[in-house]
Amino acid sequence: MIYPVTVYGEPILRKKAKPVDKNFEGFEEFMKNMWETMYYADGVGLAAPQVGKSLRVFVIDASMGAEEEPELKDFKKAFINPEIIEISGEKWLMNEGCLSLPEIREDVSRPEFVTIRYHDENFEEHTETFKGYASRIIQHEFDHLEGVLFIDYLNPLKKRLLKGKLLNITKGNVETHYRIISPSR
Repeated sequence: MIYPVTVYGEPILRKKAKPVDKNFEGFEEFMKNMWETMYYADGVGLAAPQVGKSLRVFVIDASMGAEEEPELKDFKKAFINPEIIEISGEKWLMNEGCLSLPEIREDVSRPEFVTIRYHDENFEEHTETFKGYASRIIQHEFDHLEGVLFIDYLNPLKKRLLKGKLLNITKGNVETHYRIISPSR
């Protein structure tokens, strides 16, 4: 089942998500739906709050970055109850977008490396360090679990310039090929 995507203005996007218990009923189906929703919406990552669930879960598929980083060829992972251990390295700019902020793309500066402890879909624990494009996606999706959006990293002038677009998103006045849930709908 493809979930509608929760967009800017919905309170759940600004709340810290809750841990997932491994006895979560319907977890396997939920994860299948997360992947299906992400791919349908042409995303490279999707966090549970973006589908209206206050859960510490996100999925990513960084394989589209394989042209520049060949090790990402089959990079597809689920992160359950993740904790960032360390963010390090030089910060670098990259243009980011977000399914919850349709029609908005901006340059965001993030550190090159992230070390994260998480559980996979079988609830096995891992601690890994990721770099480059994968690190950026992980940091972006982890932010969703903390109630942070990529626009929070922009300077005040940029934020003011986006005010009209953000207002349109809250009113549902945006074009997407995927269903959305906005505060006015």
